[in-house]
Amino acid sequence: MFEDLSSKLDKAVQSIKGEAKITDVNIAETVREIRRALLDADVNYEVAREFTDKVKERAMGEDVLTAVNPGQQFTKIVHDELVGILGQDRVDISVAHTPPTVILIAGLQGSGKTTFSAKLARYLKRENNRNPILAAADVYRPAAIDQLKTLAEQIDVPVYSIGQKDAVRVAREAVSMAKSLALDTVIIDTAGRMHVDEKMMDEVAEIKAAVEPDETLFIVDSMTGQDAVNTAKEFNETINYDGVVLTKLDGDTRGGAALSIKNVVQKPIKFVSTGETLDALAPFYPNRMAQRILGMGDVVSLVEKAQKEFDEEEAQKLQKKIKSDDFNLEDFREQLKQIQNMGSITDLVGMIPGASQALQDEELDEEAFKPIEAIINSMTPEERRNPDLLNASRRRRIAKGSGTKVRDINDLMKQFNQMKKMMKKFSGMGSISKLMGGMKNMPFGR
Repeated sequence: MFEDLSSKLDKAVQSIKGEAKITDVNIAETVREIRRALLDADVNYEVAREFTDKVKERAMGEDVLTAVNPGQQFTKIVHDELVGILGQDRVDISVAHTPPTVILIAGLQGSGKTTFSAKLARYLKRENNRNPILAAADVYRPAAIDQLKTLAEQIDVPVYSIGQKDAVRVAREAVSMAKSLALDTVIIDTAGRMHVDEKMMDEVAEIKAAVEPDETLFIVDSMTGQDAVNTAKEFNETINYDGVVLTKLDGDTRGGAALSIKNVVQKPIKFVSTGETLDALAPFYPNRMAQRILGMGDVVSLVEKAQKEFDEEEAQKLQKKIKSDDFNLEDFREQLKQIQNMGSITDLVGMIPGASQALQDEELDEEAFKPIEAIINSMTPEERRNPDLLNASRRRRIAKGSGTKVRDINDLMKQFNQMKKMMKKFSGMGSISKLMGGMKNMPFGR
């Protein structure tokens, strides 16, 4: 996420940290580098200019020029201004005083509206104990309705659809059905087009007038950069939505849309989607995003993810096993599963302070765990509990059963033993961070 921008900003900030003394000359040069980095990232020109003007104005003040550590002071200024253009504070979606809460989803075709609708339903159900229903109001593409039904089945959420091309009726009847079934949330997935056109705008406006949603969200493919910002502006002028959702953020190395959209349309970013799986959705926190862009990581989000997956009682048992050197391959397999449940490996590494820079030349394979699990699953329970039993003939058998090579098993066991020693030094959250940071050394992880 934002690798190119993070790398260039880090280079610009590090250059001034290396100066023996902060002056108006080297501050001006560093600010020019920051502006160039933002423009290269496809950030809106006016946004980039305003951002760097504010950074320069604050950096030229006495607080920086006379600070004990002016380099760190400058970094803080850049961080604070990034938070400002990203939206300052977290803004949640609105909730109706009288159920159901109606949420209208709009955006161009291909932006990820349908998948996001299901992700939002899952998120509200899991995190807020809501009981949602999905309305299939993208009535022109049968595939969209089928996709929504397939996704909804995975999260056990009902879908309302009809066999007619009447999106307004679908939306209105879905709200009525929610009331009759005592469901407290209606999420309406609408049709998109390849480009903004009058027919699409009119239909979304009609649906909005018919159901009077409590929240209207505009879905943006963040990888389209300034095109996304321009589309967001056109949509907002017509339907006046309440917030923005950035999808495909995991593939966005530049960050132009994320850094421009709030300032251009003056609407908050409310959620970000960082992958295709239904759990790859997160509330948007400007402060946390600014930290990640500057390579500071996002420890708060990492801890939140870990707390959801790691049971405290089980963690204490694991800690005892690690300390007593009783950590075995069954425990290791269970830890791998829990880490996978936390989300994308690349995304998790980005949350660990300094890890993105340390691993920027390494490719983290999202499928890296599969061969490891195949090897461990091909072992007998006795072998998993006592890896010392793995002699040459057993390793040949396991390699054949897992579709790998003996050297892969040798590499895995070498890394497993190293990891055991490392995890003995670090317990709790530290061990998770170290495990993630050590991914580049795992077999198949390159």
